[in-house]
Amino acid sequence: MPVATSIFQRLCRQTPNNLRFGRKCFSSSPMVKSPRSTLHKPNLPLIGCKSYPHVQKLDKKNFTTTKSSSHVRLKAPGPDEESIHVTFIDKEGNEQRIAARKGENLLSIAQSNDVEMEGACEGSCSCSTCHVIVEDEEFFDKIPEATDEENDMLDLAFGLTETSRLGCQIELTKELDGLRVRLPSMTRNLQASDFSSKSS
Repeated sequence: MPVATSIFQRLCRQTPNNLRFGRKCFSSSPMVKSPRSTLHKPNLPLIGCKSYPHVQKLDKKNFTTTKSSSHVRLKAPGPDEESIHVTFIDKEGNEQRIAARKGENLLSIAQSNDVEMEGACEGSCSCSTCHVIVEDEEFFDKIPEATDEENDMLDLAFGLTETSRLGCQIELTKELDGLRVRLPSMTRNLQASDFSSKSS
């Protein structure tokens, strides 16, 4: 008789009590089920939005691997529309005169016309990367005063001057036709969230 067969038969003769004890423990445990019953009758309740409102189901279509657009590209005013002209002066001193509509802000105008203005916070007044320097004090005085939030962000701007403003906070009006703004030689990308995370 082969050795393996002999060992198997010996084990079968010695373990009937153990097998009965195992079946008893197996059947009495509420957490242990056979594979078939586990698949069809799960012990744990399924988590759903109705039972647990704070749990949200995740959908693959909610995820994307591409970066969302940071701004809406503005169209140039039509021939029958009133145009307001603003001139951007870049770091090298090159000037770009752009026709825009009333109510548009300098950040959106700059980004729509490939002017090098970052706008890291996408115009939410929580960074200083759209910092501009108004060339003419007369025009500067026509712009509504900066809010406390804008002044807080301007304190973080590189090369701050007395006529510094955030481009996202300057909306064009008829009185600002001919406005000239200079871009600083550098920008400092510090956002409000950087400080709130450090203080917490």
